[in-house]
Amino acid sequence: MTQTGPKIDLETEGKQVVEGKANGDPGQASFAEAVDEAGSVLAYRLQQQAALSNFGIQAMGLHHIDELLALGADIAAAGMRSNFSKVLEYSAAQGGLLIRAGVGWRTGVVGNVVMGADAQSPAGYAFQTGSPVISNQLENEERFRTPTLMVEHGVRRAINVLIAGGAGPWGVLEVDSSNAGNFEAADLAFLQGLANFIGVAIDRQLAEERLTEAIEYQKILVKEASHRVKNSLAMLSGLLRMRAREITNTTTAQALTDASDRIIAVARTHDRLWKDSGGETTDLGPLVSDICEALHQQWEHIEFRCVAASIEIPADRAASFALLLTELATNAAKHAYGLGGGLVFVTLAVNGATRVLEVRDQGVGLPQGRDVLSPATERLGMRLIRTLTQSLGGTLTASNQNGAAFRIEF
Repeated sequence: MTQTGPKIDLETEGKQVVEGKANGDPGQASFAEAVDEAGSVLAYRLQQQAALSNFGIQAMGLHHIDELLALGADIAAAGMRSNFSKVLEYSAAQGGLLIRAGVGWRTGVVGNVVMGADAQSPAGYAFQTGSPVISNQLENEERFRTPTLMVEHGVRRAINVLIAGGAGPWGVLEVDSSNAGNFEAADLAFLQGLANFIGVAIDRQLAEERLTEAIEYQKILVKEASHRVKNSLAMLSGLLRMRAREITNTTTAQALTDASDRIIAVARTHDRLWKDSGGETTDLGPLVSDICEALHQQWEHIEFRCVAASIEIPADRAASFALLLTELATNAAKHAYGLGGGLVFVTLAVNGATRVLEVRDQGVGLPQGRDVLSPATERLGMRLIRTLTQSLGGTLTASNQNGAAFRIEF
């Protein structure tokens, strides 16, 4: 590292200062005092820079503008070693600068008191012109009037800077002191830097609020759309069942009933998506319960016993799952029992990284000597089950376990 000046031996210099004081040398004493003062000023400025850095870090974690402004007021007062500070927001409705946050003021000031926004007040001038204002002797100030609030609190000096955002002037950041002394240009740099940070943070929070509002609006639209689709599908399912009861041809009536079951499964899925607020995933646990309830209403002589774990899958795959479950359960209801009815067991579980759906009954079981999963022998219902299983990336097996049992791992 290049040496740019004479090397200073602090120990030697310290001895010389002490000897100078002992000999009554005012020059040496003044030098020591100047060094101490310079060190104190440097520490003060470093503290201000650290305060700016801390504000930037903490502000990123805040999501409410009141918290942000309160933090800004605290940092401003602490960074300037003053007993008063305030963050003022321009309010067109109130025709002035509302104190949104502050330090040192009596109870009831913050959130209620409105300061003048005209160019005759220090804060108003900073807001109107964008130029900072330093008033180190308010009692002798001839450029501006001193607000009553500051007189009541014994404020002797003040410094004001503009807070600006992307949309233009937002308000004013002010630090006040009841102690004698002077605010300097370096203080102005610190306070303006803090005001700039506040402006950026306000813009970010306002953007987040607008985004949140837009997302909530989209969720409402999704809910409304899903709710309407569900109602329309439920109505269509009901019409198909009514038509099935009027037709004497058993095959046609059964086809209409099957179509009704599939439509109501999709309707239940839309209802679940609506309840999940249009999220990217759907919990299959409640969806299984919804479908079992709907099936029981349509197959009154069958009792569906469902146990389902909470499993999240992408929302766009939920309809395939719902149709698959409906097809398996209705197959069991149709083929396992007669008019006396019986039980259909539905289980959804997690086995390591695999999800397992099992539908079984206690009925007549699978036909002997026939592979129900063979493409050569499968009917429309089994073809649909196979296709839906593939869409979930799953594998299908069927067996006799005191009745028919279908197991899908996906």
